[in-house]
Amino acid sequence: MTPTTQSGQPDPLTAKGTGPAFATITSHYFPTLVGLFVGVMMISNITGTKGVVLFPDLHFDFGPLSMDGLVTDGAFYLFPLAYVLGDVISEVYGFKAMRRTILTGFAVLLIASLCFWLTIHLPAADFYDGQESFETVAGVVPQFLAAGLAGYVVGEFLNSWVLVKMKERSGEKRLWARLFSSTVVGEFFDTLVFCSIAASALGISTWSDFINYTLIGFVWKTLVELAIMPLTYLVVGWLKSREPTYRTALAQQGTIR
Repeated sequence: MTPTTQSGQPDPLTAKGTGPAFATITSHYFPTLVGLFVGVMMISNITGTKGVVLFPDLHFDFGPLSMDGLVTDGAFYLFPLAYVLGDVISEVYGFKAMRRTILTGFAVLLIASLCFWLTIHLPAADFYDGQESFETVAGVVPQFLAAGLAGYVVGEFLNSWVLVKMKERSGEKRLWARLFSSTVVGEFFDTLVFCSIAASALGISTWSDFINYTLIGFVWKTLVELAIMPLTYLVVGWLKSREPTYRTALAQQGTIR
């Protein structure tokens, strides 16, 4: 007996065909953006566990606040790209798509941390002498994991939410304002949450070092995003012109004809 659907039609999942069937990817660009976003987040989550001091001979005194060098982490040069990608996804595909992307990244980071922890505790082979090095590089520090995941979720959600809410009011106009405002809000809360949780694990024990670490991280990441905003503009414009569904949505709203 041939299986049927509720409407009485033959079930296509069990019907015999002439060749293999495959689902269709509706967007050729969205999966690539998601993959880049998750990859950047995973790399940043690992490199960010190293505390870094830039320009150690540089000294600042701001009243009670004293800074020796610029304190940041090893992800300072890559992490801003995650927010650029988040801006592009939110602007072109919307908050729901970015929410799925954020949750996907969250799940991958958790799986990666679990795999690192499990691999460390698996018995090492007699010929393997890199256990200590592997633990140093891939060891899961619960405090860092909590800091990274909390900062990531808070910052990325706020970044996307602010951008989409501003777009609902301004439409296609003032993209620069959306990118700037969402970056400031998202980066500030991401940096504040991460630094508040991870500071003690990095050996930061004074308010001066904490403020230095937080302020420098926020300012640096924000400036990097602003510096490459022209590139973000180009990517957003390129995607909008090549995503058929985006032009369809504009036409349905009467924005274009």
